Amino acid sequence: MKSNKSNIKLPGGSGKFIGIAIVCIVVVILASGSFYSIREEEQAVVCTFGSPQAVTTPGLHFKIPFIQTVDKVSTTINGFSIGYNSTGDGEEAMMITSDYNFLHVDFYAEYRVTDPVKALYASEDPVEILKNIAQNCIRTTIGSYSVDSVLTTGKNEIQANIKQMIIDKLQYYDIGIQLVNITIQDAEPPTEAVSMAFKDVETAKQGKETSVNNANKYRNEKIPAAEAEADRIIQEAEAQRQERINEANGQVARFNALYEEYINYPEVTRRRMFYETMEEVLPGLKVIIQTQDGTMTTMLPLDSFFDVPVTTQPTQPAPVVTED
Repeated sequence: MKSNKSNIKLPGGSGKFIGIAIVCIVVVILASGSFYSIREEEQAVVCTFGSPQAVTTPGLHFKIPFIQTVDKVSTTINGFSIGYNSTGDGEEAMMITSDYNFLHVDFYAEYRVTDPVKALYASEDPVEILKNIAQNCIRTTIGSYSVDSVLTTGKNEIQANIKQMIIDKLQYYDIGIQLVNITIQDAEPPTEAVSMAFKDVETAKQGKETSVNNANKYRNEKIPAAEAEADRIIQEAEAQRQERINEANGQVARFNALYEEYINYPEVTRRRMFYETMEEVLPGLKVIIQTQDGTMTTMLPLDSFFDVPVTTQPTQPAPVVTED
């Protein structure tokens, strides 16, 4: 009995076409897996037979398919909370100060990847290691400060000390990540009564600072005014001093000139001084000069010494002056 099987034959050249199609598909698959791109905020680690190498230049890069693998790492700044807000139970935030007081302190840490190779291969979870380091440094630092410093005046110093301690430990462990910053989000006592008491203390301190600032402002306003007034008084005193000195110098010069005149003409100078003195003591005085024999009298007004017209009658009884 003969079989009725029919022999199926492909058209001529079909096998070659299928082969070419398969080769093209393989080439496309290989080509699509041979390139990768890196964005500005990324770095890549290319691993060749277990040997990693960092690629930091953004753009399109080539890799050998099935031989090289690529892992991308973000270099943007990331962060996490440490304390009550991150766990919800408050155990992580509960800390003890140097004066044996309990506080709830919340921190926020920011970090970024600096070495993608170490970040991927130096440890299993570098971020978790950073968290553990941060918690250790925070508790060590908080434990060396008083509760008043943690809640009020010492926050900036505490943050700086914790940051430096974490940076030093990260350099020692060298896990490829870097601490950017760590800040205190909140710090408060575990009970409401104590919290209110510390808030009152903080309010009082702020009031003190306000009063001190106002006092300094008042002082800064008054001191320049007082200094200006002192300068004015000193200048007036200096002007009066100079005026007195000039007046004294003038009187000395006048006396010296008068003395020289007296040396040359003692009698005339003496009489002139007498008449001038009388003029000052008795204004408008008329003087009668009588000779020694008493036979001749002369009316001599003092005005004649100053070129003033002589009146015919004295204004008051005239004293008699006898010549020696």
